[in-house]
Amino acid sequence: MDAVRIYGGNCLKGQTKIQGSKNASLPILAATLLIDGTCEITNCPDISDVYHMLRLLESLGCVVSREADMLRVDTRGIAECDMPADSVGVMRSSIMLLGALLARMGEITMEYPGGCVIGKRPIDQHLQALRRMGVEISEEPEEFCAKAGRLHGAVHELPFVSVGVTENLVLAAVLAEGETVIHPAAREPEIQALCDFLVSAGGKIKGAGTDRLVIEGVKKLHPVRFRVPADRIVAGTWLAACLCAGGSVFLEDAPCGQMESVLACAEKLGARLRRLPEGLHVEGRACKGLKEDLVTAVYPGFPTDLQSLFMAAIAFSGQDGRIEETVFENRFRIVPELEKMGADIRVEGNRAYVRGGRKLRNTIVEAKELRGGAALVVAALAAEGTGIVTNRHFIDRGYEDIARSLRDLGAEIELA
Repeated sequence: MDAVRIYGGNCLKGQTKIQGSKNASLPILAATLLIDGTCEITNCPDISDVYHMLRLLESLGCVVSREADMLRVDTRGIAECDMPADSVGVMRSSIMLLGALLARMGEITMEYPGGCVIGKRPIDQHLQALRRMGVEISEEPEEFCAKAGRLHGAVHELPFVSVGVTENLVLAAVLAEGETVIHPAAREPEIQALCDFLVSAGGKIKGAGTDRLVIEGVKKLHPVRFRVPADRIVAGTWLAACLCAGGSVFLEDAPCGQMESVLACAEKLGARLRRLPEGLHVEGRACKGLKEDLVTAVYPGFPTDLQSLFMAAIAFSGQDGRIEETVFENRFRIVPELEKMGADIRVEGNRAYVRGGRKLRNTIVEAKELRGGAALVVAALAAEGTGIVTNRHFIDRGYEDIARSLRDLGAEIELA
């Protein structure tokens, strides 16, 4: 059965180690295509999105092997651009292969990428930006073909901040001829990790972590060994679990410096936090109301990936709360499922109004996307009775083993 069974009503106690970042691993794996040789990527999470990315790399001729949390990717055998449609279709991050393969091969044909249904996320900006670098693109209803001779640098004044577009342009620009400027560039820690990987391999990138990236193209990159940073969204998930269920937990390797907006919100809800060099200690539960709206935003604002998890925490706080979603319009797909559990939530456009004081009871609910699925599991920890969250495959896209990690924190939970 593709599900998780949760026995709710218990406080959490224990510790767990935060896995490597999904959102950093995927572009870094794409970046290995730019290097003729073998790279070693450590702390890479064992999740289905990484599996699909590795399938894509293997379909291109790469040789991939895993030892524990380390991946070896040998790109010397790349020979074609025929990628399996099932992997491209289920994973949005496959679009970043476009910039990397154009830099390596000069041509690529691929189906339009898929992923979770949390918003439109059109790829028009990817294609338009790559055209400025000398790429010719022909589009068909089911696929598109992109061709380029030697990519050349360009100045990209983007109409809005986009993590995916920023990553794609970085991958295309690092081996392009001349200088590329990206503004406004996304500032997410995962972009910083990608830039760090490329710089360690010989790339020339300035401004990582700011909204202006300047990339001077180089002729060649060399193989490297690189460690993927910890996943701030997974750390935020276990933080939200404690906010819902209460207790005292330690999150080893939690990247507190990347989580300030999340930690500030958790403290306003009533959590007691200790930021330590080794991670984050969380105590207490959500018991206070937010005096202002929780508004999602690009980094360093509150991450949209944690919005549904904190919606669950607000529902358990006993206080009313308001959420404004400014990044993806379909992030409220979790609301009908929380309502099945007894939550009182009203959605108007991109705002959700959560009414406190309702007691939630477990039932069978359906995960409809990655983070919403995790939020339903987290909510079930604090609700009364036994709950089942179906469509576990969505959750497996970003969590190595959500049941194991939460058992480490004292939850009664099992795969079903």
